[in-house]
Amino acid sequence: MSDADKPRPDEKPVDAGDTVTEERPQDAETTDDSRSRSLLREIASGNALAGVLAVVLAVLVGSVMIAATDETVRETAGYVTARPSDFFNAVWEAVSGAYNAMFRGAIFNNLVDDPARQWRPLTETLKYAGPLILGGLGVGIAFRAAMFNIGGRGQMIIGGGAAAWVGFRFEGLPTIIHLPLAIVVGMVFGALWGGIAGLLKARTGAHEVIVTIMLNYVGYYLVFWALTKDWLLATPGSVNPKSPPMQESAILPRVLGDQFNLHLGFVLALVAVGVVWWVINRSTLGYRIRAVGENPHAARASGINVGWIYTVVMLIAGALLGLAGVNQVLGTVTSGVSTDIDAGIGFDAITVALLGRSRPLGILAAGLLFGAFKAGGFTMQAQENISVDLVLVVQSLIVLFLAAPPLVRAIFRLPAQEAK
Repeated sequence: MSDADKPRPDEKPVDAGDTVTEERPQDAETTDDSRSRSLLREIASGNALAGVLAVVLAVLVGSVMIAATDETVRETAGYVTARPSDFFNAVWEAVSGAYNAMFRGAIFNNLVDDPARQWRPLTETLKYAGPLILGGLGVGIAFRAAMFNIGGRGQMIIGGGAAAWVGFRFEGLPTIIHLPLAIVVGMVFGALWGGIAGLLKARTGAHEVIVTIMLNYVGYYLVFWALTKDWLLATPGSVNPKSPPMQESAILPRVLGDQFNLHLGFVLALVAVGVVWWVINRSTLGYRIRAVGENPHAARASGINVGWIYTVVMLIAGALLGLAGVNQVLGTVTSGVSTDIDAGIGFDAITVALLGRSRPLGILAAGLLFGAFKAGGFTMQAQENISVDLVLVVQSLIVLFLAAPPLVRAIFRLPAQEAK
């Protein structure tokens, strides 16, 4: 026997009756899908401390930007080596003044004596937080099933447009019938619009990111077309089409009286938080959603209909985002709606869901924080002459740090997250 024919020490002998099978590489598509799901779980299911630290980092970077854009800071920087105290005092005045103004615009205004005016900023924060919480729940529940619902804008536009049609078309109905009808119709249309993505994923394997992004455009132009037709929403031939104002019987009532803008929409958001928490943590459906989100292949092997879960999750997500659109239409823009129904909330909801780690209570807290950003940003701009766009920069930085958990852990020297 030649040396080439001798078996190597690490080579297992093969019997004559054995069947030799060639090891095949793992399917690339399956590998990419597993990696994307793993990344989503890491981003959306990390510990709360990483989320808090992401906010802290974003605020710190925002403080640097506030100081860099302040005229006094730039002036004192010219002679910082001669009188450094002037420079640091200017930085402190710029940063503290900006965040004090934001606090007065979002929580409590200590510059006035009237108690109603003092606490009015807090009610504005809650008003802005309502649709953000609802939108965050819609995105978050999809995250729990490892699905990227990027179609919040389209679902809000379709749900809000349907609610608006009911809100101004049906005249003479009592509030007890008209208002619930508009709310239900908005949720149903939002659910159907979101369900399209879930059904396509279940039946054809179409990726929900592509489908929901495209449905955003379809929903936008569909409502734009509807606003130009007098038999649908009303202002034919208008360059900036807008619907008629809502009937009084379809407007969400204010919960603290006419002196505050806080309306029933925030109460609906709180109810939605409780319902979603119960569904996710206490129901059989929630268990199946979590199982599919962790490992759809194992869930399918255990008898769970994964395609059905995808469809149901997107129906629920669409209904919640449709309710966010209803909140906007019947509570904030009751004078009439246009194609900017969502007011950017459809995309802000993604940030809220990420910051809340896809947990209902976390989303509630994140929605309140972003509501405070939005309410306080206007005061910061008016009183400190700081662009409200800076608030958007801070929100974007929060997303950046949330999407890079290893970066946050490295900066603050946190221990690595254990693999589940």
